[in-house]
Amino acid sequence: MRPLKLSKAFTLMESGPVVLVTTHDGKEDNIMTISWTMVVDFTPTFAITTGEWNYSFKALRASRECVIAIPTVNLLDTVVGIGTCSGADTDKFARFKLTPVQGKVVQPPLIKECLANIECKVIDIIKKHNIVVLEAVAAYINTARKEKRTVHAVGDGTFIVDGRRMDRRKMMASKLPPGV
Repeated sequence: MRPLKLSKAFTLMESGPVVLVTTHDGKEDNIMTISWTMVVDFTPTFAITTGEWNYSFKALRASRECVIAIPTVNLLDTVVGIGTCSGADTDKFARFKLTPVQGKVVQPPLIKECLANIECKVIDIIKKHNIVVLEAVAAYINTARKEKRTVHAVGDGTFIVDGRRMDRRKMMASKLPPGV
């Protein structure tokens, strides 16, 4: 093995799915790209990392709700584009030709073009580490979509695309919650 700079160690573990997070500030919808996500446990609890550097953070903190939209590989350039401009001066839904869809529980919109959307309420913000803990309150998946591969950020401007799915449900049955 060869040494790796510690400043690049995160690129070995950052391969969670890239998501789009929508917010609503009482007047306008916005979207931010987030690559630092985490499933907290089998309950519908998730965490994202974001903070003051993201224009949407103020709306997220004030409204305490958002939507996690899960894009597929065909939206990669849109995802990167959303992450490299600011909602302070850009209507990202219009610029990237995305369709907002009103959810059932929270004010921020779902994104029609995404594979899945999860309506969430903020249940905690851990300021020291910029971690926002979310509880899912509704979820939707577009089973009619042909493209289902998601993308994963490596953290250095490159991405990994999902590959073949491997089924080990029988082996893991004792560890999975009922209905999964």
